[in-house]
Amino acid sequence: MSQFALEVKALTKTIGKKTIVDDVSFQVERGEIFGLLGPNGAGKTTIIRMIVSLINRTGGTVLINGHDLDDSFTEAMNELGAIVENPEFYKYLSGYKNLKHYARMALSDISEERINEVTELVGLENAINDKVRTYSLGMRQRLGVAQAILHKPSILILDEPTNGLDPQGIREFRDYLRLLASQGTSVLVSSHLLSEMQLMCDRFAIIEKGKLIHISSMHDNETSEARKVKTIEVELSNPTLASKLLTEHMTDVKVTSSKGTRLTLSVRKEQIPMINKLFVENDIDVFEILNVKATLEDRFLEITNKDKKEQMV
Repeated sequence: MSQFALEVKALTKTIGKKTIVDDVSFQVERGEIFGLLGPNGAGKTTIIRMIVSLINRTGGTVLINGHDLDDSFTEAMNELGAIVENPEFYKYLSGYKNLKHYARMALSDISEERINEVTELVGLENAINDKVRTYSLGMRQRLGVAQAILHKPSILILDEPTNGLDPQGIREFRDYLRLLASQGTSVLVSSHLLSEMQLMCDRFAIIEKGKLIHISSMHDNETSEARKVKTIEVELSNPTLASKLLTEHMTDVKVTSSKGTRLTLSVRKEQIPMINKLFVENDIDVFEILNVKATLEDRFLEITNKDKKEQMV
């Protein structure tokens, strides 16, 4: 058994003289949700289509659970489940009959128990005997996941899986993916919804203009400099006086915004008690001090803007 559910090495795609994907390499560990981030046209979908063999690679290697797509295509594809774009079904058949039809086409035997198991996993047990044409978009997405994991793949690959879902559907879908990951199935997911990716993923890679420009853990989405400087939000009785005091006594503390009774400050951790003491000694009531965490959107913009500046130098 391979250490990784998916390994992508030097993946490249050129069309004519244009390079769509340029020497991209990454690995997806077992039981993790790995996100591909990037603006529209960055090459995310092209990468996914090459991994699932919907389009040919110009160069590079793809290994799925240790099986090389070039040398062991059947074995590799049997370790893979995927939803690229919207899942399609026979709408005049029930969800159960669609799964049964897919089970008959699988390389390995799929038992009735397995069909019932995945049906329950994605929360469709009460609707599995209804015709698919009666399903909502969210239900069809869940049926798609059931179909994709029916044969117990090592990795599930999803391209923009939450497109068109309402907030409730997105949350349910995210919960299903976390449950899958906890049971050992790896997930590679591409999306432009950064807030959802932050809640969903363990690690992420940023693709821009076909290149992989950054890869890190979702829990490490701050730069080393950002760890030294924190953003806090303070609610107090006299924000105008508070700003004046900071300007006079703590010149290295930056007031980044002021809204109503709240100030947003850029500070070092050790300065927070001194700031609180300064306010209290000057008869300013401090109602709340909150730590403002950097979002994935902040990190994404920081990285992509930095990459653009470096290219201009």
